[in-house]
Amino acid sequence: MMQKIFVSAFPDFKTFVKYVPEIAWETEVWISENPDHMIHFNGEKFLGPIKKG
Repeated sequence: MMQKIFVSAFPDFKTFVKYVPEIAWETEVWISENPDHMIHFNGEKFLGPIKKG
């Protein structure tokens, strides 16, 4: 079974900062003005769902 990875995308850092309180934990963030970098909310794992059990 494939697991989903949720990514929030923003055009720029200013817009991202506006929505930080609304971003779900255990999701990824991509900002188009810095396309080679992704932010993971929690830092435990990058680009993947947490395995339960």
